[in-house]
Amino acid sequence: MWGLLLALAAFAPAVGLGLGAPSASVLGLAPAATTEAPVSTPAPRSSPAQPPAGKENGTSEQHIRIRVIRKKKVIVKKRKKLIRPIPPVTATPSTTARPSTTARPSTTARPSTTTSPVGALDIPEKQEPGCPPLGLESLRVSDNQLDASSSQSFGLGPHRGRLNIQSGLEDGDLFDGAWCAEEQDVEPWLQVDARHPTRFSGIITQGRNSIWRYDWVTSYKVQFSNDSRTWWGSKNRSTGMDAVFPANSDPETPVLNLLPEPQVARFIRLLPQTWLQGGASCLRAEILACPVSADPNSLFPEVPMLGSSDPLDFRHHDYKAMRKVRHNPYDPARRICPSQLMKQVNEQCPNITRVYSIGKSHQGLKLYVMEMSDQPGEHELGEPEVRYVAGMHGNEALGRELLLLLMQFLCREFLRGDPRVTRLLTETRIHLLPSMNPDGYETAFRRGSEMVGWAEGRWNHQGIDLNHNFADLNTPLWEAEDDGLVPDTVPNHHLPLPTYYTLPNATVAPETRAVIRWMQRIPFVLSANLHGGELVVSYPFDMTRTPWAARELTPTPDEAVFRWLSTVYAGTNRVMQDPDRRPCHNQDFSLYGNVINGADWHTVPGSMNDFSYLHTNCFEVTVELSCDKFPHENELPQEWENNKDALLTYLEQVRMGIAGVVRDKDTELGIADAVIAVDGINHDVTTAWGGDYWRLLTPGDYMVTASAEGYHTVTRSCRVTFEEGPVPCNFRLTKTPKQRLRELLAAGAKVPPDLRRRLERLRGQKN
Repeated sequence: MWGLLLALAAFAPAVGLGLGAPSASVLGLAPAATTEAPVSTPAPRSSPAQPPAGKENGTSEQHIRIRVIRKKKVIVKKRKKLIRPIPPVTATPSTTARPSTTARPSTTARPSTTTSPVGALDIPEKQEPGCPPLGLESLRVSDNQLDASSSQSFGLGPHRGRLNIQSGLEDGDLFDGAWCAEEQDVEPWLQVDARHPTRFSGIITQGRNSIWRYDWVTSYKVQFSNDSRTWWGSKNRSTGMDAVFPANSDPETPVLNLLPEPQVARFIRLLPQTWLQGGASCLRAEILACPVSADPNSLFPEVPMLGSSDPLDFRHHDYKAMRKVRHNPYDPARRICPSQLMKQVNEQCPNITRVYSIGKSHQGLKLYVMEMSDQPGEHELGEPEVRYVAGMHGNEALGRELLLLLMQFLCREFLRGDPRVTRLLTETRIHLLPSMNPDGYETAFRRGSEMVGWAEGRWNHQGIDLNHNFADLNTPLWEAEDDGLVPDTVPNHHLPLPTYYTLPNATVAPETRAVIRWMQRIPFVLSANLHGGELVVSYPFDMTRTPWAARELTPTPDEAVFRWLSTVYAGTNRVMQDPDRRPCHNQDFSLYGNVINGADWHTVPGSMNDFSYLHTNCFEVTVELSCDKFPHENELPQEWENNKDALLTYLEQVRMGIAGVVRDKDTELGIADAVIAVDGINHDVTTAWGGDYWRLLTPGDYMVTASAEGYHTVTRSCRVTFEEGPVPCNFRLTKTPKQRLRELLAAGAKVPPDLRRRLERLRGQKN
């Protein structure tokens, strides 16, 4: 009878939840493709030890079938395994279980150890994450809260076991892509100290991020403790045995497992049971946890709740929630309804807002823009145009939500009479594009903030990376400079689109074309492109001048201005200015003031920053807002506070430099497309259709020249001070005699006889 029950327990099938599988939905049920629940797991090193099992203790020997995972190939073979007799337990098979098999404690050989009973994991039909992330990915959990049984190296230490952490180019450096236990560690574990009693509800895991190796854990157990000495495990509800959770089948796809019963404790441990054969026990993780009442005797102060005093709508918004309208009236005393956010802001502040579309995505979703100004819908003479663009990569969702929060904030503060916001909206025309890639965002949104991984949703529906999709204007400019053709033959500004780029079959995304038309239609002066996944501000050029160079310092002629703009944002961002913050992934940008030349970071041909600088008047930088590309909703209030002042201060930099109007001296009409050149800076800007212009400059004395076809050139001195506001630098140009003659002839006037005879003599001399 005992033998029969032991056999039933050994061959009971294991069922797991693999929400990260490509074919599974975020919360759907998907069995792990290559994992099997092991028979046993070693007790953690700090747990009360039990005597090792052996035949002298009454163990029995039997042959069991095990599964070995080798890359993508599954091999089934027999191996002897020593197990202790345990009380008779029958595991209940799930309807989704595969044929019964069992597995050894890991896919690499380990000595037999005393273990607790094991059973198949019961999986409910649908699992809903009940708690937000503890903060491994967002760095709310500090490095000293992470511990492990062992580590292969410092670069593979427990502080690297964070969800979505990215490795450097070289394995074995200080910035590897996971926590990895030593190969000889027979009882590996990764431990997180929450520092306070915490309600743990689930775990999300990934394998190791590396371009050279394949390492991931395929199953694990979970244990809890209040003092890091006495531990208890997560139990299967139906059998009361230790729950074994299926983990990963590839390095990058996040896999969610919810605990059968949430546990309140201070410490949580993940104990890998099986991993890829030939690989190591490596994982990255996020813990789902809810705070509970703090222990008054704790040595650690209670972590303040993330929040903001601004009554804004802090949640993620899909396409319909961002734009579509319901018929619920907006109540200023309550949060803006997410299902009608942009429309509601427009209805609340109709005198300073306008919602318009610049085009459609590949799947037909409109690219909506919120315009905010005291005269929405028109360009006012002398008023600069600025823009924020977010969501170029659909899975980098923080920028999208920050712009939705910014439009709510500006509307609310304008109604309250805030002087800073009032001045900003009366002196500037602001355009907010929350989602340049709505197709990619919808993909990421359906997966969920913690389950989207590092890259899913990055590209548009055609698989195009929009930040590499703009025309490469750098190469023709640099070739012309090398040939000595700039600026006399080839201009150093407003370079035209290459012929190949305008062909009907050119690989240009509809989203990119829409943004280019938008740039050409509105005389933008300043912009920022909001991204995620790092904490740094990068500025042009983004493409290296040396062909095929992976990285190289490649400054623009306006290096001083771009460094100023980048430093302004980085210097007013709370997290970037935190001296105690750790690097996000594999580079410590705090060593450079959280500012870097884009090409000196990594080359990006066809970037929007470079295109904006070379094709228009607009100066644009890229802001990497957070280590976490898609932060959880409960982190949005803190992220807003981290970036609020930086977003406002950066917009105010459009007042830096000189501004003015270039007019015809006789008619006082503005001259469109006049060229504004600054001595010593090989990059010019042009006037808008009303003759107004803005030239961003750092404080100093400059000789500025205004020129236009048919007019005499005028040069004057302009001094830029540290005082707020652009320095007026206006020009009045006089027509050349040739231009006056053209205009007379065009008007049908007769040429005076003396002038006619003079022209005939000049023609004769020329012939």
